[in-house]
Parts: sequence; C-alpha cells; structure tokens
Amino acid sequence: MKLKIAIQKSGRLHEDSVKLLRECGIRLDNGHNQLRAEAVNFPLEALFLRDDDIPQYVEDGVADIGIAGANVVLEKGKQVAIADRLGFGRCRLSLAVPRNDAYGSVRDLAHKKIATSYPRLLRRYLDEQGVEAEIHEISGSVEIAPGIGLADAICDLVSSGSTLLTNGLKETETILHSEALMIRNMQLTESKTGLLGQLLFRIRAVREAKRYKYILLNAPNSQLEAIHRLLPGMKSPTILPLAEPGWSSLHSVVQEDAFWSITEQLKDLGAQGILVVPIEKMIA
Repeated sequence: MKLKIAIQKSGRLHEDSVKLLRECGIRLDNGHNQLRAEAVNFPLEALFLRDDDIPQYVEDGVADIGIAGANVVLEKGKQVAIADRLGFGRCRLSLAVPRNDAYGSVRDLAHKKIATSYPRLLRRYLDEQGVEAEIHEISGSVEIAPGIGLADAICDLVSSGSTLLTNGLKETETILHSEALMIRNMQLTESKTGLLGQLLFRIRAVREAKRYKYILLNAPNSQLEAIHRLLPGMKSPTILPLAEPGWSSLHSVVQEDAFWSITEQLKDLGAQGILVVPIEKMIA
C-alpha cells in the first residue's frame, strides 16, 4: 500500500514540493518528464499533474493527498480537507488597474470589465463589497488584458509585482493571501491516514528546524549565567569546560531572529568564537 500524492508537474510550486519531500528523506525515482514516480524509501507514489487538476484528483481519490496553492484550492471549491499549511509559495490574489487610471476604492470598478483566471474568488469578493462588474474568465497572460482593450482591470496572482509594473499596471486591492497547502481526500482509509501522519511528522520537523539555529560559543565562566539568560535553548544550554582555565564552551538552540537581536549583547559579555550552524531536522 502506498500513499499517492499529487504534485504540480511544472510551475511555481513544483520545485519546492519536490524539495520538501527530499528534505523529509523521501527520494523519488523519477526520470525526465515522468508523470508518475515511486519513492524508493517511503511508501509514497507521486503523480505530476496540472495545478488546476490537483483538487479534483484528490476529491475523486485518484490521489490521496496533494500540494496546491490556496488560490487553486479555494477557486475550485472541491470537497477536500486541508492537512497542513506548508509555508512556501506565498503570493496574493489582487486587483490591478492601469497605472495612470484614477482609483479610489473597489467601487470604482462598478460596471467595468475585469479579466481573471479566478472568477469564483473574484465574484465572491465583489459580492462582499457590493460591486457589480463584468468578469471575463481567461487563462494565462491576464496582465495584458487592459493593454489590448479586453478589460478595464485584472485580478491575478502577485508575488513581487514586477509583472504588473512591466505591463503598466498598479495593484489596488488584495483579495486573498495564498500559500502552498497539503490537501487530503475526505475518506482516507485508516492505514493511509497513518501514512499521512508519518509524512506530516517529517514535514513539521523540517519546517521547525528552519526557524532555529544551533549556536556554539566560548565564554568566560564569570559571564555564563548572564549568557544563559540570553540563550535559554530548548530547555537549557549545554556547558562544557575548556582546557583554558576559567573558560567554557556553550552550546544552545535558538530562534534565528532572536540570535541576531542579541549578538552584540553576547559580544559585550565576552563571548568569542561564535559559530551558528543550520539544523536539518528538529523534533521537540
């Protein structure tokens, strides 16, 4: 028995999805442009599909789980459950208008034409705002629609905003903040639910490790208590005596953001030889 996972065959989530499995210690035996691959060291089979098709495949049970953007999952509206939010592939679904157009609020789009690949999400947003507009559903190259006279505005995914800028558009409203989701079939068997639990355990260990760093430093014994207060670690730091009298080596695990905020304080307390090492996996 294998757990079947649907992954984008190409596009913005493909590389990060495959990388995540690799970081979880799962190796896929897939060749060039292969649409189906089995893991060699975990009971998992990957199906490489169009991103728009993934929610349907998971709902139908062709795939047990899938990785897709929240924008796709919500737009398709299929009967699937969210197993986890994966934290990569972050972007936003936004409205944009020509840069030189006057714009005060979304009400300025009333009775205008809006081009989008996300008609369901756009319609819901416009209904919430009490705005009646004409939605033109198109796939691909949405950003050129105003320039060729197809629409007055667009609703599309935005990451850096450079594509909008290139096409003479400005972002006006954010409809949805999106990221990669792990979705699951609503009727997984008990055994496949167990396999999914094992996979999620690995994913969360990898994700947690990215928030922390392993730190090693040398410090005078007279300052160990003060440094300990700055670097509490998971429970408490490991302290080992050095060959040089009056000095010790301190090992700890700290959040990366917290470390950078206290670096100067550590140096002021006499810490030397500070090493910061990435953590591959972390199980609390």
